[in-house]
Order: sequence, then structure tokens, then C-alpha cells
Amino acid sequence: MSRVGVKKISLPEGVTLQINASEILANGKLGSESTKYDAINTVVDVKDGVVSVKPTSDKKESLVMWGTQRANIANIVKGVSEGFTINMEINGVGYRANVQGDKLNLSLGFSHDVVYDIPQGINITCPKPTQLVVSGSNKQQVGQVAAKIRAYRPPEPYKGKGVKYADEIIVRKEGKKK
Repeated sequence: MSRVGVKKISLPEGVTLQINASEILANGKLGSESTKYDAINTVVDVKDGVVSVKPTSDKKESLVMWGTQRANIANIVKGVSEGFTINMEINGVGYRANVQGDKLNLSLGFSHDVVYDIPQGINITCPKPTQLVVSGSNKQQVGQVAAKIRAYRPPEPYKGKGVKYADEIIVRKEGKKK
């Protein structure tokens, strides 16, 4: 029995869920998101603002898709009602970021600035030159954008310089000794 699939999803006020033959569409104050609907292995019921997902049989594929389908629905519901946010920090002398229109300029110690085109549906803000806030309604897309930005200069273990997630802990190494 799936521990994730058993949980019910309550729809926040202002969020509507439409179930089609091949996809589930959620509309809310932050826009609309969709996910694929596996009607062969799962059944999705919406009653009184509560969404429940059940497997169609006891086969392994149905039980596997049960928890996955529930998690995907929960992610799109949360995405259109609250959104997803990842906070990032930039550490290093002279390392900074700023947003100009739909481009993110990163000064990360290279001979040139890194210019990153912000994708549609993602909002990046810089409250300080050394802080980034990546937000949007699609959880996968927000995580992917944050991972790409971090990949330009991942934090190194000796001085901790680089781009890191705000809640990430960098395990520091000791330098060479004489």
C-alpha cells in the first residue's frame, strides 16, 4: 500500500481541477498547470474539494503509478495556488548577480559575465546582489533553473566560493599544511 497515494489532496479556495482523458489541468490564481493522467493504472475522484487517487488493480504498475499520480496532482495544485520558491546565495569576493529584463547577469569570477536567459513562467529576483530568489508555478522547472544557475559556479570546499542553495551546507576541507 502506498503511503503517499493514500493521502487525500484538499483543493484550496480558487483552484479548479479538470480531468480529461489524457491530462489533469489545474487552474488557480498563479495560472494553470497540467500533468499527464494515467487512466489505465489510476482513478482520480474529485468530491467536495477533496481529490483522491486509487489504483485500478493490484498489479505492480498500478501500485507504482498510484503514489506518482497523487504526487504530481499535489504539485500542480500547490503550484497554481502558492507557487514554488528556491532561495540561493552567492559567496565570493566580487561575485554578484542582477536581473535586467528577462536576463540574469552573473559575475562569478570568469573573464566575462555569465548571461542567463530567464525562461517563460519563471520569476527571478535579486533582493541583494549576493542573493537570488527563483520562483514559479512548475516545481520541476523551478528546480531545473536553480540547478542550472548553481552549475555555473558550484561551491568549492576550501573557501566556500560559488553559487549555493540557501539551506545547503558546504562541508569545508582543510587546506595544505607546511
